[in-house]
Amino acid sequence: MLSSSGGSRRSSEGAARGTHVMPMYSADIAVGAACVGPPCRFRRVHQPSRDRPEVPDGYGVPDTNEGVLEWSTVEDRLRSSAHYWMATTRPDGRPHVVPRWGVWMDGRFWYDGALDTIHVRNLSENSACALHLEDGRQAVIVEGRSEAATPPGLELGGRLAAEISAKYGELGYSPNPDAWERPDAGGLRVFTPTKAMAWFEFPTDVTRFRF
Repeated sequence: MLSSSGGSRRSSEGAARGTHVMPMYSADIAVGAACVGPPCRFRRVHQPSRDRPEVPDGYGVPDTNEGVLEWSTVEDRLRSSAHYWMATTRPDGRPHVVPRWGVWMDGRFWYDGALDTIHVRNLSENSACALHLEDGRQAVIVEGRSEAATPPGLELGGRLAAEISAKYGELGYSPNPDAWERPDAGGLRVFTPTKAMAWFEFPTDVTRFRF
């Protein structure tokens, strides 16, 4: 419409090197700190501003902000979803899209990705990417940057492991809290949002969020 050794199962893309990867696809702490990049650094995810996106005439999007979505409502969808699509850009400019398993926790998306996968190689050149939920009628599209995480520690690792196991345990993926404690963090990555767009009843509630 609009413009691990600590786990119970590994995928083949990471098993050879001991990289901890969510099978087949590939997980924050309360709106606050995230440990990403070498060295670990902490950044805060602020609540976003809300308005209407700029769209061509004819789509029927209201001119006022009455009826725009709350970010908390959109985050509920991001937390409850089991399957996510991530779009990255190859070095030659061609697009690449891949399904991901992961966990949206208080402001960011945590997931696994082996270093030799296409999407991680793309992100090493250009960390900008987009995350999309499966539903195209009630859509959530989030733009941001994905970065390699440093070992999260057992507290955050425990939270991630619990959330991931709750989502994917029946599908064979239940990591332990220390699954990401190796120097390479077991392939753990974190996506931080910069902009989002969502609608559940198009066009009346289509909303743009800027962080």
